Amino acid sequence: MGYMPNVIEQSDSNKPMLVFRERHGILGRSIRNAFRPLLHAAQHAKGGAPTSTAQSNPGADANTMSEHELYLLAQELKDSEANIRPLISSTEPIDNLRKEYENGGTQVPTRIDWLESQGWGGLRRTRGDGDCFYRSLAYSYVERIMYSEDVDLAVTAALSILDRTLSLLKEAGFQDLVYDDFYESFVELIRNIVRPDREGRVLNAQSLLEAFQTPEISNSVVVFLRLVTSAQMRVDPSAFEAFLLHPDTYEPVSVKEFCERFVEATGKEADHPQIAALTRALSVSVHVAYLAGSATDNSTTVDFVKFEPEGSQESVQKPVVLLYRPGHYDILERRATEAEPSPC
Repeated sequence: MGYMPNVIEQSDSNKPMLVFRERHGILGRSIRNAFRPLLHAAQHAKGGAPTSTAQSNPGADANTMSEHELYLLAQELKDSEANIRPLISSTEPIDNLRKEYENGGTQVPTRIDWLESQGWGGLRRTRGDGDCFYRSLAYSYVERIMYSEDVDLAVTAALSILDRTLSLLKEAGFQDLVYDDFYESFVELIRNIVRPDREGRVLNAQSLLEAFQTPEISNSVVVFLRLVTSAQMRVDPSAFEAFLLHPDTYEPVSVKEFCERFVEATGKEADHPQIAALTRALSVSVHVAYLAGSATDNSTTVDFVKFEPEGSQESVQKPVVLLYRPGHYDILERRATEAEPSPC
């Protein structure tokens, strides 16, 4: 009998692995600076009503809060944001993000200035619900297909890759009924780039955004990508098991336990192993820009960790580029405003 996960309720590839872990696990000075906007938002969440963490320490500053308090704060912001932020938002100028950090020191604003100087003028935000990595990657993945020079070729290539993930899922032991509907939601979205829907419309910038703002579609795609990520790790455990740690205790965990608790369950944040697994399964390049570095990193530039699995270099797609702040991913954009919808 195939495996049925509880998904609803719940190259030198090792080099970026080590870089990612080093930066991801440190709550140093620059990490605390990155939490300042969260603290401000927590103290004014839901129309001015402070969260419990902010209430218990109304004069709190990110520099004086313990790591446990910072963690609780991030969780409270995730819960409150779930009620007010769309699953994914329209593109906005990256300068909007800079303004959120202006009262938290100069390092993060300076790095945002550097990103802008490199041509990254926009940001597309995703809801901080623990699914932000998968949702960001999925949206950007489809968008890049839609804007490819050879759209027909890009759609065909993407559908071929997604078809191969079915074999991967079966090899990992998943039952068909677990992933069929989620798979079809993602495939239908990509087909709609070139094939009109029942109303005679093909996918454009506006309808893509609307699709990912629709929970039924958006969350189905997220669940499918989580299952594919888990399948990749389960069928190739030796590539991941040395890097799997419990996110709270930092104790080693088995591939099976890690997948069940931190990959297949929705609302669980993604770290390097999940990114590496999903990029391999989809043969897609993902570049992650780190807005906050380590405690001793005083640089004014932003490091990009590149996940480029074998075969992704031959892809007709440009890399997916994400912006990482502690515990959250958004999409970096070259343009500062939303693209105009093309004629249907």
